[in-house]
Amino acid sequence: MALDRLITAWRQTEISGDVLAGILVGAAFARQQAQRESSVELVWTGPTTPFVATRRTEQVLLDLIGNAQSDLFLVSFVAYDVSSVVDALNAATARGVAIRILLETSTSHGGSLPVDPIATMRRCVPSAALYVWTDRPAPFVEGRVHAKVAVADGNAAFLTSANLTGHALEKNMEAGVVISGGQIPFGLRAHLQALVDMNIIRQV
Repeated sequence: MALDRLITAWRQTEISGDVLAGILVGAAFARQQAQRESSVELVWTGPTTPFVATRRTEQVLLDLIGNAQSDLFLVSFVAYDVSSVVDALNAATARGVAIRILLETSTSHGGSLPVDPIATMRRCVPSAALYVWTDRPAPFVEGRVHAKVAVADGNAAFLTSANLTGHALEKNMEAGVVISGGQIPFGLRAHLQALVDMNIIRQV
């Protein structure tokens, strides 16, 4: 039991009971503060059960895009047949949100896909800045853009198994989490920006 382990460890120190109590109160406050600053929610598309309350992938993604105020960065392997997402992205650009999207490329452009998601996205969301990862030195030779993430304003991040496709958003069994507040969205946004700044991913 955790309390028994704590008492055993405490008895091996010279810390007074008052000091230990202060440490525990401080730790409890820090945990409560962290919980207030950040929340994690399960996201699920597919068959549901009565045991876990979840929101669907499409709903969460549309909310994240709709709530973005300054910038949004999307990463997906492929993107097609997602009219609801396209509409939300165009609405976001219309209200001044800077949209950046990183996608896998077609085989004719150094990627692995028979289709060209870059051309599709450029046609559907013309105001978005589009990025690719084609210069892949060792150990990333033959690597793929397989991450599926979205981060808005450095305040909310969505990590999911779902690509930006109609099947993934409506029919597949997909799982993910949406994280609101805290360091993870901020860190993810900084990481993606660093990939741009270091020319690891480049705009096309």
